[in-house]
Amino acid sequence: MIALLLYEPVLVSFTGGTLGHTWTNLRVVDDRHGGNVSFAKACLRIVIKSVLGWYSFIVLAATRRNQAIHDLLTRSTVQIRDPTKASPGQYITERSVPAATHLPSRWRRVAVICGCLLVMIIIVASVAVGLLSPRCLDNDYCSAGERLISLGAALALLALAALIIAQGWRGRLFGARGS
Repeated sequence: MIALLLYEPVLVSFTGGTLGHTWTNLRVVDDRHGGNVSFAKACLRIVIKSVLGWYSFIVLAATRRNQAIHDLLTRSTVQIRDPTKASPGQYITERSVPAATHLPSRWRRVAVICGCLLVMIIIVASVAVGLLSPRCLDNDYCSAGERLISLGAALALLALAALIIAQGWRGRLFGARGS
C-alpha cells in the first residue's frame, strides 16, 4: 500500500515523471528552477490531484500554459522530455496573450469565480429543490423522475462550474474582465 501511495511522488521527484510520463515523452518540471520538483512538492501535487480528481484537469483550457490546478498550485509544469522525439500532434503550445489585454489580479479573478460559483449553486439548488417532493428531500425516497432531476442538476452544476472557472480565469466574467 505504501508503494502505491509513494509511486508518483518518488518517481516525479527523482526522475521527473512516472512511467506513463516517460513513455509519452513528458516530464514534470519545477517552474522556479526548471529541474525536477521536490519530494514534498510532488506529494502535495498528488494530494491535490487526488482530492480534485478529473476536475483538476478542466482548468487546462483556461490557462495560458495549459496547466491543471495541481500544477498551478505547486508551480510546476508538464513539459516535453525530449523535443527531438516529439511530433507536433503530441503537444499543445503555450497560448499567447494579446498585449492589450490586462487581466485583473489572480486573487480578484478567484474571488469573482467563487462568487459566481456560489450564486450558481444557490440558483441550481433552489430550482432542483422546487422540483423535488418533500418525501424525496427528507426521506431520500425518490421516484425515477426525481432521480433524473437530481442527476440533471448535478451534471448541470459540474458543467456550469467548469464554464465559470474557465471564463473567469480568462477574464470574461463580470467583475473579472480584462481592460
